[in-house]
Amino acid sequence: MASSRPDGRRLDQLRPVRFERQYTRFSSGSVLAHCGDTRVLCTVSIEETVPPFLNGTGQGWVTAEYRLLPGSTPRRQARETLKLSGRTQEIQRLIGRSLRAAIDLKALGPRTLLVDADVLQADGGTRTTAITGSYVAVVEALLGLQSQGLLTELPIRAPVAAISVGLLEGEARLDLNYPEDVAASVDLNVVMTEHQGELSLVEVQGTAEGDPFSRKDLDQMLDLATVGIKELILAQQQVLQP
Repeated sequence: MASSRPDGRRLDQLRPVRFERQYTRFSSGSVLAHCGDTRVLCTVSIEETVPPFLNGTGQGWVTAEYRLLPGSTPRRQARETLKLSGRTQEIQRLIGRSLRAAIDLKALGPRTLLVDADVLQADGGTRTTAITGSYVAVVEALLGLQSQGLLTELPIRAPVAAISVGLLEGEARLDLNYPEDVAASVDLNVVMTEHQGELSLVEVQGTAEGDPFSRKDLDQMLDLATVGIKELILAQQQVLQP
């Protein structure tokens, strides 16, 4: 798939992906996720409590917070303190939903995994990188619980990963960087899980910035997303190997 992408990648090619595990000292799980020039620090804290609506159910919970740090973009991002932007709220809810699709909350038991996804450097795909990296951090935290004898087996239903796809100049492109993202006529974020080699959709967020897009365009973008997510899940599995 030849193209004229700014960085010379093929239309179906991911940016270089890397996960640095145990990146911080005090979190139960911590990963610095690299996706091209995007960097997201994903950390997990564990509380032996659950939200009030889960009291007495024996079920656990996973929730997430997401922030763009002030120096993550060319122009300084103001810290969100008293009130979160609609974008931030939407993204952190997406991260939480995506991770809950991967975890057996009953097997987790009455505890909460608190995920923090802090964008250190943004070059497109921050929410998808946050989901993909946070899954690795969550597994790391669960491995810690297992090593302490607090879990007999990992409460993982399926790995989860996410990727962005877009339409630009009539081309469907995988894993948009920032220059492509701002110029795209369609922006699509796709979250999937994998079970026994089969991918299933968790969430699809797609928006036409101008003219509407066709069902054929959507199918083409979903096909590209499938290619990318398979590669991301393989990268997750490789970094999580003992």
